[in-house]
Amino acid sequence: MRDDESRRPRLTVVAGGRDAGGPDDDALLGAWLAGDDHAFGELVGRHQALVLAIVRRYAATPEDARDLAQRTFLKAFESSRRMLVRGGRNAVPFRRWLVRVAVNLAKNHRRDAGRWSTAPVEPEWLAAGGPSAPEALERAQATARVRRAVLRLPSRQREVLTLRLDAELPFAEIGETLGITGNAAKVSFHLAARRLRAELGQEDA
Repeated sequence: MRDDESRRPRLTVVAGGRDAGGPDDDALLGAWLAGDDHAFGELVGRHQALVLAIVRRYAATPEDARDLAQRTFLKAFESSRRMLVRGGRNAVPFRRWLVRVAVNLAKNHRRDAGRWSTAPVEPEWLAAGGPSAPEALERAQATARVRRAVLRLPSRQREVLTLRLDAELPFAEIGETLGITGNAAKVSFHLAARRLRAELGQEDA
């Protein structure tokens, strides 16, 4: 009897990051596929901050970002299982594969939602009240402006900007993730930064 459904992973928020002395990602992935549920939690703990940093640029709310992060992990793990079962696992490192899945899901989420012309004010920023409320509102408005400007960037520039600023990936790894050269990633980043400075400067004028 097949037990694929019974072993479908459940994502929970866990603390921690990569243990320098622990097994690498591919070893943990293999352990999970062999039945070690603890290995799944280890991989989530290592990479959840990275995934959240990527998807939050495309999400309207923190809840949307967390949902996208969960879907990213589930899709990455399920896809990895299918590839290994078919004997088709290639040499792409798990982390790079995970980033690619996160970017694609986030892009699809934004396309399907079609509602990012405005960005909501984060409710927690306004919850404190008192003298800090005006400053919190100003920060929220500034964040909304930047979000709108980023979402108006061409797709490639937005992807590179997100992976560089939010995921803090080097240009070489960004290029490998997106299937372009590191130099092309660097050029896209500088074009995106120039365009954002121009747009935000015009709004301030």
